[in-house]
Amino acid sequence: MSPRPFAAIFGALALIACGAPDSDLTATESADDPATGSLSREVIEAAAWKPAPEVSAEPSATDKADALLVRTQVLLERARFSPGAIDGLEGSNMRQALKAFEAAQGMTPDGVLDDETFRRLVQTGPGAIMTDYRITAADLAGPYLGVVPVDMKTQGEQPAMSFGNIVEALAERFHVTEGLLRAMNPGAEFNRVGQTLSVPAVDRRPLSGSVDHIVIDKEEGSLRAFDANGTLLAYFPATIGSGDNPTPSGTVKVNGVARSPEYVFDPEALSFGEVEHRVVVKPGPNNPVGVVWIDLNRPSYGIHGTPDPDKVGKTASHGCVRLTNWDAWRLADAVKPGVEVRFV
Repeated sequence: MSPRPFAAIFGALALIACGAPDSDLTATESADDPATGSLSREVIEAAAWKPAPEVSAEPSATDKADALLVRTQVLLERARFSPGAIDGLEGSNMRQALKAFEAAQGMTPDGVLDDETFRRLVQTGPGAIMTDYRITAADLAGPYLGVVPVDMKTQGEQPAMSFGNIVEALAERFHVTEGLLRAMNPGAEFNRVGQTLSVPAVDRRPLSGSVDHIVIDKEEGSLRAFDANGTLLAYFPATIGSGDNPTPSGTVKVNGVARSPEYVFDPEALSFGEVEHRVVVKPGPNNPVGVVWIDLNRPSYGIHGTPDPDKVGKTASHGCVRLTNWDAWRLADAVKPGVEVRFV
């Protein structure tokens, strides 16, 4: 079945609970503040854990990206414990990814970066942390929206929900926030073909096996994928439904996967939004459900991507399970119809 009809089938089901504007739950954490300090490739590659006072023993939120935390987040993703969007900040997503990694390693899962945790991360994901990327003519060509519309009516008028600009596109390609991408490349001309950028050497390998079942922790805000032997294949931070639009309980199953889905806003079926007529939003990374929809056999619920990767795990959704576009795509590659999804 071709992607667009497949997407349309699931898209019509996706709307009662998903895709509306986020409600912020952790406004104190910002992943897009400009990073400060040295974030050169050499400094990030050489970053290593040190005892206090260089690295606090207690987790704390900060708006200053840190080279050690950038390296740690790249290593976490490489080990299949996603921190969400790589931002170099000591936020909740990184702490929970650290806890999950420590638990899988048989360590005390406290979510605090220390010498032993860092050592095991380095062993798990050897190789360069950073790499170079040269901007191409295709990168500049887009197409780009310029200003990404936020209201549903205007979104429905777009030929595609593309990236707003090249910085957003490159940030998503390398799994970082736009603020961190700029901070790692001060003075870079993003509108020049041939401009060399310093970016994370993100791991694009598929999961190491097929997913047999998924466990979604509604309290933690996380998704874990397991194979048939119960081996953990991946951990992802997730945006879970709010109290007004709760995520399902119990066990459901995957119906199938739709790539590049359309999003259909039907006011007769929804409890949110101010648009009074039906709106169809075309596919694209800024589509309300991102670039992939994993349909569940509970009407209008699914696991999907997002146009706002920096908000994953930090806001409430309208019932569905929201991952970064790249995490959702990787998970979709490893699931088939019939996979169990358990909400706990």
